[in-house]
Amino acid sequence: MPERLNVDICVIGGGSAGLSVAAGASQLGVTVALVEKGRMGGDCLNYGCVPSKALLAAGRARHAIDTSGRFGIQAGPAQVDMQQVHDHVHGVIAGIAPHDSVERFEGLGVRVVQAAARFLNARELQAGDLVIGARRFVIATGSSPLVPPIPGLDHVPYLTNESIFDLNRPIPHLLVVGGGPIGLEMAQAHARLGARVTVLEMARAMPKDDPELAAIVLKRLRGEGIEIHENTRVTGVEAGPDGPVVKAENEAGEQRFQGSDLLLAVGRRANVDDLNLDAAGVAYGNRGIEVDARLRTSNRRIYAIGDVAGGLQFTHVAGYHAGIVIRNALFRLPARTDDRAIPWVTYTDPELAHVGMTEAQAREAAGAINVLRWPFTENDRARAERDVDGFVKVVTDGKGRILGASIVGTHAGELIQPWILAIANKMKIGKLAGIVAPYPTLGEVNKRAASSYFVPKLFSERTKKLVRLLTKLG
Repeated sequence: MPERLNVDICVIGGGSAGLSVAAGASQLGVTVALVEKGRMGGDCLNYGCVPSKALLAAGRARHAIDTSGRFGIQAGPAQVDMQQVHDHVHGVIAGIAPHDSVERFEGLGVRVVQAAARFLNARELQAGDLVIGARRFVIATGSSPLVPPIPGLDHVPYLTNESIFDLNRPIPHLLVVGGGPIGLEMAQAHARLGARVTVLEMARAMPKDDPELAAIVLKRLRGEGIEIHENTRVTGVEAGPDGPVVKAENEAGEQRFQGSDLLLAVGRRANVDDLNLDAAGVAYGNRGIEVDARLRTSNRRIYAIGDVAGGLQFTHVAGYHAGIVIRNALFRLPARTDDRAIPWVTYTDPELAHVGMTEAQAREAAGAINVLRWPFTENDRARAERDVDGFVKVVTDGKGRILGASIVGTHAGELIQPWILAIANKMKIGKLAGIVAPYPTLGEVNKRAASSYFVPKLFSERTKKLVRLLTKLG
């Protein structure tokens, strides 16, 4: 007979979303079971955010040495040891892993079950030899790299984000299928570490970003020697004498791209297989599990959060979802998700960050809008550091309410944060225009962009007449 466990909340998935719910719920005094069949920490720690940023940092260090001549410092070509780069990446993972470990969560009072979960009915699941009953379930199983049905792919070795960080050897020529954030981040990281890189994108590279800002990133990547082929449809893959050959079609006709390694970065799919969701009465589709604004599934006792819920697939969204579930499941508050102020960042160099509406979305929704821009070339700190590619772009409605902001440039992911606060609190542009920004900082670009909203009125003929009149009055 299988052992039985009854708890208040059972969380399926030990990634960012699931761990946040488990930690919060256990510290609030309820009984919690956490079921995870793979590595604790999930995709972000082991295959995503953490290793990718560690690899990008290694590439950035090599690039800094190779380009130090712009500061009058001659360092010669940098040497790359890919085994040591591998060790750096996995050392970063190992340093963070204890925070997400089984031991830590058991110390918090969570019953951690290391097995695959499968629902038996609407109120029970089985994990290994254990049957778990719970008042509420939270599905946080995340997503996995999508492997498209490309003819010949079954006969050619390929990489995804779950395997590329295990490489400890040089890559002579990396072929990347997919021109989104993952594909371009990995393209630049490996190019800077010495690989030749070719990116193949079926539509427009960086398709979800404002084209005006994306163009700055793509220009830099191409300037670093990365080949980016947009509007190029992959039709097949075959083994070549030196590695995989990708066959494709574009406006120039049929193309063949020979590489040493192939990386697939064409999107993600929700991890719902083998959960037996039908038995639990949980509806799902191609994008993932269907949820309402409170993150409840069609079975109101079961929530789905993070990537598996089919929305924005970011670690910070997973943490946000966890808070929504805690308020609903434990405090019985009707908390609802609101994506208006959810940011996203592509961590290329330069970075591209965005929150709120794009210009195109704002024109469709608000009609009359104001578009504000301020370039990094007008920022003294950026000039001092010789990193002036990029600008801030802000969209407001006719009354000055901030609708969206995008930044392309160095540290854009940090610089976007005041705009997140502004949009979340429905602020007007004058709030940011009125701050006192320390000099010289990159953050001044935000104040200058905001202040530009008032320039037409401030220096208008009407204002000049008013000043002249006041001057005459003494």
